[in-house]
Amino acid sequence: MIDDTYYVRPEGVPEAEAAGGVVTRMEGGTILIAAAHEKDLHDPVLPKGHVDPGEDIETAARREIAEEVGVQDLVLLDKLDALERLNFARTEWKITHYYLYLTREAEVVPLESDVHASMSWVPLEPTPAFFWPEQRRLVEDHRDRIVALVENATRSASHV
Repeated sequence: MIDDTYYVRPEGVPEAEAAGGVVTRMEGGTILIAAAHEKDLHDPVLPKGHVDPGEDIETAARREIAEEVGVQDLVLLDKLDALERLNFARTEWKITHYYLYLTREAEVVPLESDVHASMSWVPLEPTPAFFWPEQRRLVEDHRDRIVALVENATRSASHV
């Protein structure tokens, strides 16, 4: 169970940067979000993971999204936030940079991963039940911005 202690940094725990995103697509006027399903968790997570040494943060977000949900055709709409917490094992203090992306990819790609079993597209509203509480808050806190950016980008793309 994830509780408030995951959001208080203990003394001596090393810091690590991570990156990921809220990957969206439109389907019939509904905004959908890519959700990663980890093998050991009931609720999904937003795709994210470690930034490799020397790797640009946004490049890491794209790589992690491709690895965790199989989506590669991404249009960057904006940076949403950087959130902090302990990793699941409580061995690192994660600073995760989340970006907002739009894709036209709808097909669910089979994943070859030891951690992630599958992915799915879930509606933005109501807010999905994510395993990590801060991911749910991220989507809730930025919902209006996500809707405006996705709708604007979708309208702009349809006029090209």
